[in-house]
Amino acid sequence: MKPRDIVPTDHERVLPTDRYILSTTDLAGRITSVNDLFVEYSGYPEAELIGRQHNIVRHPDMPRAVFQLLWDAVAEGEQFMGYVKNLCRDGGFYWVFAHVSPITDARGQITGYRSVRRHARPEAIARVSALYAEMLAAEKAAGPRDAIAAGLGVLSAHLAAEGRGYEAMVAAL
Repeated sequence: MKPRDIVPTDHERVLPTDRYILSTTDLAGRITSVNDLFVEYSGYPEAELIGRQHNIVRHPDMPRAVFQLLWDAVAEGEQFMGYVKNLCRDGGFYWVFAHVSPITDARGQITGYRSVRRHARPEAIARVSALYAEMLAAEKAAGPRDAIAAGLGVLSAHLAAEGRGYEAMVAAL
């Protein structure tokens, strides 16, 4: 089954507060390792995850602009923290607070990326899901070519209204 063939449902799985989903990818975003909790929550066997693009679990409710922020940060050697709604193989979903960081070799060259995902607080999900819905609507209205710019525009306006940057907004949630 291809991820685009999955029909999202309203079935939510809540990540435990004392466990973490772990995965690593290569520079192109292909999964190189996963832990048992990732397998359990995604619904994919490990063999179907390894070598696949990490976006295999991308939920259609997620704005593309959020992933642009993530890739821009880690490609520059920075860390990214944010809330992400993931799609399960059976159509269900689960929210996570994701911390993505570059993996470097002995010379400091980026060789891949590590993602640690933990329980997302319900209060944070409520706030970020409203923002994401607004960003996603702007992306859809703009069309594929201008979608990311439209989503980032909505996010920038939101951050300007709050008088803080993205990291501060995420930390406040």
